[in-house]
Amino acid sequence: MFNRTFGYILVAALAAGLGLLAAFHFLGAERAPEAPPLQAVTLLPQPRELPPFNLRQSDGTPLVPGELAGHWTLVFLGFTFCPDVCPTTLAELAQAQKQWEALPESTRPRVLFVSVDPERDTPGKAGEYAHAFHPDTLAATADVPALEKFATSIGFVFMKVPGKGFDQNPQDYSVDHSANIALLDPQGRLAGLIRPPFKPAAIADDLARLTSADRAP
Repeated sequence: MFNRTFGYILVAALAAGLGLLAAFHFLGAERAPEAPPLQAVTLLPQPRELPPFNLRQSDGTPLVPGELAGHWTLVFLGFTFCPDVCPTTLAELAQAQKQWEALPESTRPRVLFVSVDPERDTPGKAGEYAHAFHPDTLAATADVPALEKFATSIGFVFMKVPGKGFDQNPQDYSVDHSANIALLDPQGRLAGLIRPPFKPAAIADDLARLTSADRAP
């Protein structure tokens, strides 16, 4: 799914945006001592505040930082025309979501699908696509500059890649994008990362542990 140019961009973005993760493997003691043991999630040594962003949710309402407060949130970039990575990832996340259904809605972890193909994906279409995997999945998109700002803030990248027939058909293109999942904490800060291959049971257990730790006295 990735071409060579996109690979270079991805390496640069990860080095700039999530370089702390590499250091974490060597400085594991920096993790907060109260953090529960995790299987799929790699936590940053310290959560990082996100700059202001403004996306549009599937119901037409704005998605701004305050909207994500109060829940652990998994953020995945994609697009509805994605042939493989996006449907597979959303299906795997849906398996995790089913395991969270017994948790209180007020603290239940959430999944946010952000379409990085605003030319073809309206907010409503992104929502229909995401809800087909699980009705609780949030969906949003925006214009390209706003999406680039949001993606960069969580250490992700995306790039439009014209197909062979693009000159005759402007709709003949794909979108290369980061395949990782970003983890935002209940304060809306970037708290960690989940890398593929994804294991739904491990993701579900990790997020349940993090949610329980937040509720512990």
